[in-house]
Amino acid sequence: MSKILIIEDETSIAELEKDYLELSGFEVEIESTGDKGEERALNEEFDLIILDLMLPNVDGFEICKKIRTLKNIPIIMVSAKKDDIDKIRGLGLGADDYMTKPFSPSELVARVKAHLARYERLIGSGVKENEVIEIRGIKIDKTARRVYVNGVEKNFTTKEFDLLTFLAENPNHVYTKEELFQEIWDMESLGDIATVTVHIKKIREKIEFNTSKPQYIETIWGVGYRFKV
Repeated sequence: MSKILIIEDETSIAELEKDYLELSGFEVEIESTGDKGEERALNEEFDLIILDLMLPNVDGFEICKKIRTLKNIPIIMVSAKKDDIDKIRGLGLGADDYMTKPFSPSELVARVKAHLARYERLIGSGVKENEVIEIRGIKIDKTARRVYVNGVEKNFTTKEFDLLTFLAENPNHVYTKEELFQEIWDMESLGDIATVTVHIKKIREKIEFNTSKPQYIETIWGVGYRFKV
């Protein structure tokens, strides 16, 4: 069952919307002030938000803006204001729809269903986002196997990429050269740990601003290396 949050200070309108939506099988919660509505919208799980523009404490524009920094769920903005500039601003901040009061409750239900269906198609399309690690200016795209340092792509060999990714995924953990060799090359080091040293040097040349004072991959003398965050 889809869960909907209505942020509306006019009680009669909010209750009417809730009744119609519940009759259509939705679970509905109401908040009548902007600050409480914003808090719930940001911290609780809802499938869609119906957001009034003019609210006590925090207005709908500000709430919409904050929601969009964290979530992609559908937002339907409603208002008695008919000015195009408000509609343009609301949609520009990330609202998916804008309805002008008064409107038919059945039209609201129809729009809610349409937006939920569209959102479900998008998240169920099977298109997965690339798995990315980002740490202090370094972006490691694991899916595409590409590395960017302050927005500039750097070329890495297969083992350099694997070694950097392993360390970045396990930050602040100190690994010996033997452990890293076994992890990345999938074999016992057999005393040939110089390979690790060479690869660390090459990685530092690509990601560090000053290789003599590394900010990312630290040498722990007498032990090994760690990725600092």
